[in-house]
Amino acid sequence: MTKIADLRALTPDQLSDELLKLKKEQFNLRFQAATGQLEKTHRVGEVRKDIARISTLLRQKQAAA
Repeated sequence: MTKIADLRALTPDQLSDELLKLKKEQFNLRFQAATGQLEKTHRVGEVRKDIARISTLLRQKQAAA
């Protein structure tokens, strides 16, 4: 789980990179869940919330610019 204060310090490019990384992880988690190999089921929700946090911050930074 990523802290919002840490994310606010990042530039929009760094946020975009982090978002891409989380979306890849989300895909892998969904794939593991579908094949019955997912052990850390709580991670799915954490990744989803982190994606939402980063998306919100990116929109806020774009609106401020």
